[in-house]
Amino acid sequence: MDVPPPIPDKPTRLIDQLRAFIRSRNLAYSTEKTYIHWVLRFIRFHNRQHPKTLSAFHVDSFLSHLAVQRNCSAGTQKTALNALVFLYREFLQQPIENLSFQQSRKPTRVPVVFSHDEARKVIENLNGVNQTVAKLIYGSGLRINEVLRLRVKDIDFSMQQIVVRSGKGNKDRVTLLPDALIEPLQLQIQVSLTRHQQDLAEGYGEVYMPFALARKYPTQATSPAWQYVFSAAELSNDPRSQDSEGRPVRRRHHILDRGVQRAIGQAVRLAGIYKHANSHTLRHSFATRLLENGYDIRTIQKLLGHADVKTTEIYTHVVKRGGFGVRSPIDGG
Repeated sequence: MDVPPPIPDKPTRLIDQLRAFIRSRNLAYSTEKTYIHWVLRFIRFHNRQHPKTLSAFHVDSFLSHLAVQRNCSAGTQKTALNALVFLYREFLQQPIENLSFQQSRKPTRVPVVFSHDEARKVIENLNGVNQTVAKLIYGSGLRINEVLRLRVKDIDFSMQQIVVRSGKGNKDRVTLLPDALIEPLQLQIQVSLTRHQQDLAEGYGEVYMPFALARKYPTQATSPAWQYVFSAAELSNDPRSQDSEGRPVRRRHHILDRGVQRAIGQAVRLAGIYKHANSHTLRHSFATRLLENGYDIRTIQKLLGHADVKTTEIYTHVVKRGGFGVRSPIDGG
């Protein structure tokens, strides 16, 4: 779920205070979940001692434990480090210095990708909304939750582009809208807006607005432009807000990623593909296809929303043929 849990107006628990601080910085909820996860693991590792009583030595021992005992990847260890640096430097105002933990040496794995034929077979084994979501991931390079959080206003049919709001790192970016997806998206938007009209007629129709936009634009929560493209079939209680009687407000959220993930997993099996694949494999395959078609690495980096081009360069290891693109002598004439 991408619904932030409610916190007291004047939080007293450390984790609630940390949540409030993270939200005051307007960080993405995915970042909040990640930081809270690692801070809790750090506290539990040290027998629930308050972080203020711990030092760089304790941070070192925790990070070394992840590398040596837990055999975590370098990326996982770096994520934990970022969370703890944020905790001490930003939240507690106690910067930790001179860290000397055992760094993970587990190598970065080459991403699993589909061939174009495999991606096509996976998509053909999907239907309805799940198929449209998969097409967007493969056709536009979006992450699954970036697809599900799209609002009607984010689809620009005239410019044939999609605006991704608050993607990874809480950054906006623009990516392409494929010709093949114009009609499916127009139909999906029509479904969403029809549901919205029904909600308005029944006294609902207000959608969640991020950050302080609900106060800044109080009438926009019921406007068609802000409705989710992939709206859920049913209304649900929104724990982030309450009505005048203290009850959760009923709103129409977007569909959840786990249902789409299950459908894609089943489609992979039905396609007879024996790779360790999921929805993100379609995004990897988008990047690989662009490289194979000769597009430059910087353009692909922008479309994917990678902060560092080195992240994008990993796809150069899987383009064209396996084994570094070398042609085996047994295949030669």
